Amino acid sequence: MPQKVDNPAVADGAPAESSGVKSARRAVDLIETFAANDVWLSLSDLHARTGFPRSSLHGLLRTLLEAGWLEADANTARYRLGVRALICGTAYLDRDAVVPFATEALERIREKTGFTAHFARRNATEVVYLETRESQRSTHLVSRVGRTLPTHATALGKALLAELTHDEIEALMPASLTALTPNTITTLEGLHAECAATRERGYAAEVEEGTLGVRCVAAVIPYRIPGTDAISCSMPISQVTDADAQRVGELLAETTAELGQQLRRAGIR
Repeated sequence: MPQKVDNPAVADGAPAESSGVKSARRAVDLIETFAANDVWLSLSDLHARTGFPRSSLHGLLRTLLEAGWLEADANTARYRLGVRALICGTAYLDRDAVVPFATEALERIREKTGFTAHFARRNATEVVYLETRESQRSTHLVSRVGRTLPTHATALGKALLAELTHDEIEALMPASLTALTPNTITTLEGLHAECAATRERGYAAEVEEGTLGVRCVAAVIPYRIPGTDAISCSMPISQVTDADAQRVGELLAETTAELGQQLRRAGIR
């Protein structure tokens, strides 16, 4: 008599753990779907965005809800990220040895320039904002901790891409680059030219490429090869001239060079 099989994954001829791995992957994809959307999402919304079977979505939503990764609106049967996502995100920053050093540098930059300063890290083709010191006179919300923006549309991203070789940039970036504003660079040829200019200047620059009304300069923190982290300064275009932006860029290059030495002396890699 054939032996009874209790696990459906095994019954289908697949390893028992494959079902668990698939569910874990779907749970991660579901969390990232919520993170990419700033609205409450229903089961139908999630089915349309992910393509996951409704039966699987029911179970995943229930599990994530019970674990605190999601919260639900009982009146509309819609969901959004829960407080657990914030707790885990904060834990990442709390355990990063670079953040306290970078935060001190941001405060010095804001004090010297009067403008908003950011600390960010490259994640593939995006930059992730890890810390910000907002100017009291800022009128533009450029970034917040945890926000991501495409590398090609930001001074931070260009500074970090300039750490890579021509071939590495070609392999990393898509052939067509998405425009965030009418000024965003949308070709690899243009991006390579910007990276070359960044290497020559010692800092990256952009004018209204990521956000209208704002220009930015940024410099890499040289404690890793290639650099993974950078600091930028965001300035309202109505308040600065090209010469002003150049002075801030040179200040950033000097500050990040000192910060890189400080991190290396502390044994942080």
